[in-house]
Order: sequence, then structure tokens, then C-alpha cells
Amino acid sequence: MALIEGFSIQNYRALKDISMGRIGTNEALRNADPLTSLTAVIGKNGVGKSSIFDAFGFLADCMEADLETACNARGRGGFDKLVTNGSNDPIKITIYYRESKSDRPITYEISIGKDRDNLPIVLSERLRQRAKNQAHGSPRSFLHLEKGQGTVWIGDDALEGVGDEAQKKEVKFSPQKLAIVSLAEQYSENPRIAKFKNFIRAWYLSYFYPDAARQIPQAGVQKHLNLHGDNVGNVVQYLERNHSTILKKILTDISEKIPGIGTIKTHRDEITNNLYLLFQDKGFAKPFTQQQMSDGTLKMFCYMLLLQDPEPPPFICIEEPENGLYHKLLETLAAEFREHATGRKGGSQVFITTHQPYFVDALAPEEVWVLEKSDDGFSTIKRASAYKYVKAMADEGQPLGSLWYSDYFNSR
Repeated sequence: MALIEGFSIQNYRALKDISMGRIGTNEALRNADPLTSLTAVIGKNGVGKSSIFDAFGFLADCMEADLETACNARGRGGFDKLVTNGSNDPIKITIYYRESKSDRPITYEISIGKDRDNLPIVLSERLRQRAKNQAHGSPRSFLHLEKGQGTVWIGDDALEGVGDEAQKKEVKFSPQKLAIVSLAEQYSENPRIAKFKNFIRAWYLSYFYPDAARQIPQAGVQKHLNLHGDNVGNVVQYLERNHSTILKKILTDISEKIPGIGTIKTHRDEITNNLYLLFQDKGFAKPFTQQQMSDGTLKMFCYMLLLQDPEPPPFICIEEPENGLYHKLLETLAAEFREHATGRKGGSQVFITTHQPYFVDALAPEEVWVLEKSDDGFSTIKRASAYKYVKAMADEGQPLGSLWYSDYFNSR
């Protein structure tokens, strides 16, 4: 599966300049440990956890629309509200990832500013990778554009300075959109560009809220849970028809985690074609619909559906999964996320933001990053394992969340 080994975000809200994991184009981070398959960012309210989540969402939205639309989507309020307060520098995002463990890593770099008409534009966009015979040195560009104009090298092995000049093409696109979206469609000869675009488009960033899951949809199978969770009944209908074994496992797991829940099945109203989820509580003769279930039950059920997807997304990003859940379920949920991220072929890399110590108790120091506000008001981030005394106490069996709750992570 594709795996993000590291990323950096600059001038995005309170994230003046943060980096996580390994980035091959950054000398200081080239030999850092890569991100783990399960990664959690912890921190107090207002330190920027939501900004990290939203930076991923912003990049994903840029794959689907022009920059101005993405800057205004999901209540962002436009480019001027996104760029770090007081900064005249552009927003920069770098993603360092591998398409699989055996592939050479690829770096994607994007820089976004404004044009003379005050509209957001792509100032610079670049994809880089080392050549197959290149053991050292900086990776070479196979895509490099400035304000929509530049060069792309066609062919799977084409890299700057290597191969036939016929592989080199000059291109021009509107700087108000990401070039890789158009390039992936026009130049199928370079599968790396298409793979990266598809990788980002396949991300699952959870904007789930229980009221959405309570909506009664029209009947009709859908393979994947959507970002809001309002198609949960359609996904269950799909699993009933095509993956009954997986659905049975989900129902067994959730009945063990939430006592009282027996069976869960769909019911289609033949008159309205509405699709209902029927939850059979062991203490009641008649089942409940999703409209009558608690926030926690719906949320846990949707997470189980997401983690058991027969064709899971490569990257799952969830903000504060603890909201609405009983605290004793959180360690179980963290273990479910880890098993999905590391335990089976074709799972997803999972990225979590949280401020719940019970969830953090189930994590290892290498999986946790601590986000704080410095005296200048900007965010800083540090891996929990870099706190030597915390690592030592965790190795002796002290729960990580308890150490955080007791302010052992406070660097000031």
C-alpha cells in the first residue's frame, strides 16, 4: 500500500513551519524515522491539530476543484484566512511518500500564493524522485512548473538529466488549478503522476457527524462510506449482498464492544424506497432505526464499516474520534485502528488528531506527536519518543496518555 513517510506544512494558519517524519529533499529530515502506519497528534485546544487535519483536506479539495473553490470550501473563508497571520510568504505543502515499500520514494511540493487580481494561484509545483541508478544526492524533478508553465518528463524512467531529450515536454496550464490533475489525464505515459493524483483522491478524511448518519437514504448499494457517513445504510446493503462474511464480523465485533446490540440489518420501505438500518437491542422486542440510536453507537459502527472496507482507502484521517464515545471504548478503538494500519495486507495508513488521554494510553511513543504553541503564537511539533524521560517511563509500562495528562510532555 502507499505510505506517507513524512510531510511539511508552512504558512497554513498557525502552522508557520512544521514537519513530521522523513522528507528526502530536506537535509535535516532525510534520515529521520518515517511516520508510522498509525500516527496520532495530541495537544491542547487551539494548538493547531485541526489545521493539520484541514491541510490534508485542503490538498484533497484542490484535486477536485480550482484553488479559489478549495480555499473557500468547508468554511475556510478564502486564501487570506488560510495563510499564516502576518506572513507574506506562500502556503507550502510537501508530501513524501512511497507507492509501496519496494518503490523509490516520491516528493510532491506545492507553493500557493496570489496573483495581481488577488486570486490564489499555484506559484510552484514539483514531483521529484531519485533515478534507479542514483544512490545519493537530491531527487530529480520529473515535473516542475512555475505559475502553470514548465516541464514534464514523459515515461516511467524519465528523470531530469537522464534519458532521451524527446522525453522532455514543455507544458502550460492555468495556475488556478493543480497541474498534476490535467497532466495525469493527458500524459498516461508517466504513470507516477496519475498514481499520485489517484492516491490523494482516494484519501478518506472523516467529516462524520451522527446527525448525518441518522438520515434515511434512498435504497441502493454503495461500496464505500462517504465522508459524512450519511450513506451508512447503503454500505450495509452492499455488504449484505456482496460481503456477508465481512458484515457478520462487523456485527460480532460491535456487539462485543457495545453490550445490548444484537443484530443490525437493512429494511427497504416498498412505498417510499427509503432505506432503514434496524438495530436489534437485546432488551427490546422491536428494533430501533438509526434515527433512535445514540451518537456513540452510530460512530463506532461507522468506524467498523470503514476499517472493514473490502477496498480500503490508502490514507484515513480522523479528527478527534473520541467525541461521543464512552471512555473505556477508546483503547479498544485505538487497537482497531492499529490492527487495520499494520495487521492486514491492503490496509490503510491511519492519521488521528486527539486530546483524549484514554486513547493515547493505547499508543506507543513512536506513534504519537505532541503539538504545542510557542511563545510567538506559532505551532511546534515533536515526536513523543524524543522526550527521553517519557520514552523511558513508557518502556517501563507507564501509560502514555497518563504521562501526557500529568504534563510530562510540557516542554516549557
